[in-house]
Amino acid sequence: MKTEFADLTETRKSVAVEIPSDIVDEQIARVARSYGRQARIPGFRQGKVPPTLIKKRFRDQILHDVAHDLIPRAIDEALRERGLEPVDTPDVKDVQLDEGQALKFTATFETLPPIDPGELNTIALRRPAVTLEEDAVEKTLSQLQTRAARFEPVEGRGIEVGDTVTLDVDRTPTETDKGGHHHDVVVEIGGKTNPPGFDEQLKGLESGAEKRFTIHYPEDYAVKEMANTDVGYAIKVKDIRKRVLPALDDEFAKDVGEFDTLDALRGRIQEDLLREADAEADRNLRADLLKELAGRITVDIPASLVERELDRRTEEFARRLMDQNIDPRRANIDWDQFRDSQREASLDSVKSALVLDEISRRENVTVTGEDIEKDVAQYAERSGLTPAAVRARLEKEGALSRLAAGLRREKTMDYVLSRAQVTRD
Repeated sequence: MKTEFADLTETRKSVAVEIPSDIVDEQIARVARSYGRQARIPGFRQGKVPPTLIKKRFRDQILHDVAHDLIPRAIDEALRERGLEPVDTPDVKDVQLDEGQALKFTATFETLPPIDPGELNTIALRRPAVTLEEDAVEKTLSQLQTRAARFEPVEGRGIEVGDTVTLDVDRTPTETDKGGHHHDVVVEIGGKTNPPGFDEQLKGLESGAEKRFTIHYPEDYAVKEMANTDVGYAIKVKDIRKRVLPALDDEFAKDVGEFDTLDALRGRIQEDLLREADAEADRNLRADLLKELAGRITVDIPASLVERELDRRTEEFARRLMDQNIDPRRANIDWDQFRDSQREASLDSVKSALVLDEISRRENVTVTGEDIEKDVAQYAERSGLTPAAVRARLEKEGALSRLAAGLRREKTMDYVLSRAQVTRD
């Protein structure tokens, strides 16, 4: 087999391959015999059709099968001899194949550029001290209080800010909105998502009241279809309730959890907030490390790797939409624009991953079966599934290798951080 390599760019290569005619003819004969054993041609018994007729009758199919058998093996052999590893399936062109002639073709492919992580002890990072805002504990305590609120019926007065109101709503159709009738719509008076001016129209109304009014949506309204339109509403107040907050005392602490006093609850909140802040500081430190590593690559990166990362991010975003019961195909999203917005981040992500992979190879960072089982168990605990169920799903999706690669990069980041100069405030 003859091969001729050419460097198109630093990462894109091509190889012209020529496979001798005797090998081609031998493969054609082998495939023709396979067709001959199964072919049914009038005038001949099955398995007794002359090879020349088989080759003529099934010429295109035979040559197709020969090409699909010989070409991949030839590419693998050529790349292995050169010690090259493509990052994606090679693109095969200019195939010349016929009986009695050499098989010729050209394959282009992308390879990884040389990766030099540099000296790890020259990496300088800063990890700010973990602190809490002065009122952080009280804010969290207030949120717990709000969640535990009761909603009691309102009697003897009209609607006020803070009330939760149940309405029947008729909305007049417009050019951009179909309108419609909606039963038992729950509205929090003063809520940020309410239409502009809607709350003012309801204030003072008592249970059982009915009202008609028109609302003008401003030109800069967030929902473009509604911007600069007038929409008519007909509403009926069915129920008014007010939020009643529980007292912040020891009994409240006991209701929230196993706390004897309110001070004990405050102490636990502070511990949890400090733990979350510490974890956030670690995430930020690792994000800064990834930016530093990505910046150490100055050579071109194979475009296919960036496109693969863009595909991953697009699929992940689509899954998040589906988790919210939103059909990605009907979400009015410009997916080309989304990909463009993610391109720079994807390039940096690929660069940092390549540097981490090179460091892990040099330093022999490995992931053990115990590491994988521990991560599976942690995910199972968070998701409420059994470790066996999580592992079975990962195996079904072919995701165990991706999990292992991710764990190896995490361990490699730990190694790099142990060598880097990290300033802690």
